[in-house]
Amino acid sequence: MTALAIILACLLVLLVGVRIWTLRLRSKAEASVPLVGEVVTVPGGAIHYVDIGPREAPPVLLIHGLSAQLQHFTYAMTERLDGFRLIVIDRPGCGYSERESEADATLAGQARMIGAFLDRIGVGPVVVAGHSLGGAVALALALDRPETVRALALLAPLTHMPEEVPPLFRGLEIRTAWLRRALSETIAGPIAWFTRRTVLEAAFAPEPVVPDMLTRGGAMLGIRPKGFRSASGDLVALERGLPEQIARYGALMVPGGVLYGSEDALLSPDEHGAPMDAFGLAHETIARRGHMLPLTAPEACADFIRRMASKAG
Repeated sequence: MTALAIILACLLVLLVGVRIWTLRLRSKAEASVPLVGEVVTVPGGAIHYVDIGPREAPPVLLIHGLSAQLQHFTYAMTERLDGFRLIVIDRPGCGYSERESEADATLAGQARMIGAFLDRIGVGPVVVAGHSLGGAVALALALDRPETVRALALLAPLTHMPEEVPPLFRGLEIRTAWLRRALSETIAGPIAWFTRRTVLEAAFAPEPVVPDMLTRGGAMLGIRPKGFRSASGDLVALERGLPEQIARYGALMVPGGVLYGSEDALLSPDEHGAPMDAFGLAHETIARRGHMLPLTAPEACADFIRRMASKAG
């Protein structure tokens, strides 16, 4: 056997081993964080959601951020929002939701699927609370379907195009669909598993990571191949979609506001919160808090949502 044949054989064995590891991580993730709600099919995919509270109560839709899932809200925040009907979703392509096309990774595409979901379950208009990237999706929904949104309660939202991608997310900048899939089915999961503590610490900084974030917080689902593909697609789709959305902010017609942690290490309150004052969404800050407000400051978030809901009458 030649040296080249030996090298190729070793690479093949390594690739098979990594692939088996990836499949085991996916199984481990889904066993640790099982499907907890219902799944509704919509054009372009399906939405997994939980429906909490009295059906006759005012509805609130909660939309999570990048590389996340609905457990970011159910971890500690939803239990503090009694008196509302809470519809907590996995964004299209995230958690146990599905999206069939890369085109629906755009803010407009996700808003369209979420709007169709609300129509399917017969709920609306709603107060929309969006965290991080979920805030950008909430804004897209308010712009494209203002009749569906009673008010916006944006928690550390992405509202403007950052000058650069935060270091935490640079590994997701994969613009080629086939390469994104190849990485997701091989090395992305093992790398995510090895770096999980560092990644979570960066996301929560300067606050500590909450207990059981991998399981109760749902973070294990992000280690799956699907989690990597969706997060990468979400990030890349922002390059075109977010500037187009920013140009439309003057057309916002719904009341609401923006809440930020003063020490947010991922999205600056000055760059993403303060500019929204000009569009009728006054910003507030919580001292000594970071980016993961629904998990670290659930009471403050719940109070904020209540106050934004009251603006809708």
